[in-house]
Amino acid sequence: MRLSWIITILIAVSSLTTTMHSFAQDSATDSNAFSSSIINSKGDVIGKLVARQGTQGVVLRITAQKLSAGMHGMHFHKVGNCSDTHHFKMAQGHIDPHTKPHGYFHPKGPHEGNLPNLIVAENGTVDVEIYTELLSLKNKNKPQLLDKDGSSLIIHANPDDHSSQPIGGSGARIACAVLKH
Repeated sequence: MRLSWIITILIAVSSLTTTMHSFAQDSATDSNAFSSSIINSKGDVIGKLVARQGTQGVVLRITAQKLSAGMHGMHFHKVGNCSDTHHFKMAQGHIDPHTKPHGYFHPKGPHEGNLPNLIVAENGTVDVEIYTELLSLKNKNKPQLLDKDGSSLIIHANPDDHSSQPIGGSGARIACAVLKH
């Protein structure tokens, strides 16, 4: 029984490693893609963000571990800086060049930094692909994630209610990824 359990774990790890390596290789050769490590408030790497420019928006692939299970608010912030790991405030506020209210459910929202909640599995992992048409990597017709000071993806401690101001009740900043050349 124990040997079969070990073999199962080795196969799962091998499969995950191969998949992540393949995805990373694909994005590294794609000129419309950008990847970044996701770090926690201790500065430890806990995952990876890969952003790819689509025709009308950006496809995001987020893989991470060591997060608490449940829903977490997630937003793009104005500056690509995660150096102050204890609270990630150097990333500044949400990307919001048109000063719209926060939230998909706000009648005058959403602003460009809004994203759906990140749903983390019971084991603390997430592997998800999402799409936003509110931003671009470098298309001048929309706010750019890769502008001169970059941007940051911030994962918050609590769910985003998509309506209350200014951050949907998402709470503390617990993880961060820099998008910057």
